[in-house]
Amino acid sequence: MSTRYFIITGTSRGIGETLANSLLEDGHYVYGISRGESQLLSTYDNYTHTYFNLREVDKINDLFTSIFERIKVDAQTDMICLINNAAMLEPLKPIDRCTPEEIVSNLQISLMAPILLTSGFIQHTEKLRTRKKIINISSGSAIYPVPDMSVYCTAKAGLNMFTQCVGAEQANRAYPVEIVAVDPGMVDTTLQKMAREQDEAQFSCAGLFQEVYTNGQLQSTESVVMRIMQIIEEQVEAGRTITSITT
Repeated sequence: MSTRYFIITGTSRGIGETLANSLLEDGHYVYGISRGESQLLSTYDNYTHTYFNLREVDKINDLFTSIFERIKVDAQTDMICLINNAAMLEPLKPIDRCTPEEIVSNLQISLMAPILLTSGFIQHTEKLRTRKKIINISSGSAIYPVPDMSVYCTAKAGLNMFTQCVGAEQANRAYPVEIVAVDPGMVDTTLQKMAREQDEAQFSCAGLFQEVYTNGQLQSTESVVMRIMQIIEEQVEAGRTITSITT
């Protein structure tokens, strides 16, 4: 029987938790990274959790070293995959009202951490002949500018470009890493709930997020995870951003 290893950030809730659960149910090994713990995932023997704050970007190299010391790649291993899922939505206000600390925190979690994790993943796997894949969870906000979400939108746009650049870098490698970005669309997650519950006086688009929720236009995490599971299996052009999760 083949063995697969998945490293996923943001596994305490939302897409990350649901995806990790599906992979664990299929018998794969999952290494979760998040500040909080999932009671659901902790019941699986093939789940390993690391408590980590992705704001601590200077410690990411040590984090990855410790994870790869536990991963035992052998002839039965047919895939090792990194899924950069964690992101930070705040600050939700005009840029001139954002503090430097709020801006830096968002970029550390939403952009710098995925970049550093990707770099570490490639370094630790470059000599492996097994299939290697990175999936960066993006957003429609990377393409469509949203007032009062400038930092989040910019981080996701940067993540898309980063994915394209690394895809081009990997094109001529002997054992390339498949890397793609995925826009899951509007999903019923904690981030969505946070956005619609904001004070409209501060976050002008709160009403729009509430309307989408009220009209039943949000996808469930389960339906999104089903599509991500398909993308894991597919051979997708390196660097591509899959902008419609449903197609």
